[in-house]
Amino acid sequence: MGSSHDPALRSATYDFCFGARDTLVRVELHEGRVLVRCSRDTFNQTRREAFVHELAEEGFIPDDIRWYQANGFSTPRVRWIIDISWIELPSVVISRARHFMVRLISTAAVTWLAALVVCFHF
Repeated sequence: MGSSHDPALRSATYDFCFGARDTLVRVELHEGRVLVRCSRDTFNQTRREAFVHELAEEGFIPDDIRWYQANGFSTPRVRWIIDISWIELPSVVISRARHFMVRLISTAAVTWLAALVVCFHF
């Protein structure tokens, strides 16, 4: 495990996905401080502390950060924010969604028009 003097641990970014919580998490390490960006507010204080301990145990952040004293959402060394600005969808996903929606709306419009013709024809 690296120390806080290890150059590899001075600046780094890690992304995590918590499917059961429907939450994406980005952990950014800058000069011994940790910024945790969550896509949703699904972590209570106990789970936040446990996550920081897990990050330190796995070597993502320096060991000394694991023992921070939590008092609400942020501390001087670990800051939690709800922020989705870092999430980017690939253009292929956007294109597929747009194509699907055009087909869906077109099909619904044709079906609605067919239903109107049937209703007024009889």
